[in-house]
Amino acid sequence: MSKLLDRFRYFKLKGETFADGHGQVMHTNRDWEDSYRQRWQFDKIVRSTHGVNCTGSCSWKIYVKNGLVTWETQQTDYPRTRPDLPNHEPRGCPRGASYSWYLYSANRLKYPLVRRKLIELWREALGQHSDPVLAWNAIMNDPQKSQSYKQARGHGGFIRSNWKELNQLIAAANVWTIKHYGPDRVAGFSPIPAMSMVSYAAGTRYLSLLGGTCLSFYDWYCDLPPRLADDLGGTDRRAGIRRLVQLQLYHRLGVERAADPYPGRPLLYRSALQRHQNHCHHA
Repeated sequence: MSKLLDRFRYFKLKGETFADGHGQVMHTNRDWEDSYRQRWQFDKIVRSTHGVNCTGSCSWKIYVKNGLVTWETQQTDYPRTRPDLPNHEPRGCPRGASYSWYLYSANRLKYPLVRRKLIELWREALGQHSDPVLAWNAIMNDPQKSQSYKQARGHGGFIRSNWKELNQLIAAANVWTIKHYGPDRVAGFSPIPAMSMVSYAAGTRYLSLLGGTCLSFYDWYCDLPPRLADDLGGTDRRAGIRRLVQLQLYHRLGVERAADPYPGRPLLYRSALQRHQNHCHHA
């Protein structure tokens, strides 16, 4: 076989060899390897967490170089839990492990954005009406204008604005909606309490005092199986695991039976429930 390969110029050895010809001394430039070494260099490690829609606020080691976050790894110094329960370690999800990418990504929102068609109508209306509520009323009472910005939904077209302008627009729209339809037609949700108690309390208190409708702050996650929160008594997956151990409860993820009234919807089956008089309940 070696004689066959020797016929090809590409496989011929050139220069000095070692290890009985199994290796070859190369004199090529290897500066390109420094880019890989520099990728994982850092000046210091700091402790932090991330705010990407997080409920756990897990602790992370943040590797900083030249004032920039280069990468992160999970902290593993949490106190040990009780001996009869699973330990927390390691805490931290892929969302947190990729936060440094999001931090400097072009997709990160740093300024308020608004649909261009809507803001153009708003600025035009403000030029004709000194009262912001009357300006919004002029848009809503004109079927052509109202339909034009609504038809633009789902097509992108967002442009940068500022908080002063958009807060005025939102306030005018809220007042107009309350006057015409009632406060219960103003619905919304705020960030989850575990992410920011101030943000959660501000939004929820505003809707509550207004008489608006507070939607569930957890529904926007859409990352848990249906009924999991009801089965485990909460939405914290870590607490849920401890609860499973305490109840000796085993869950199986699957699809619904053909006779299920909600076809195509994933189900969380509850099986082998002990300490509850051996009852078996299908969620």
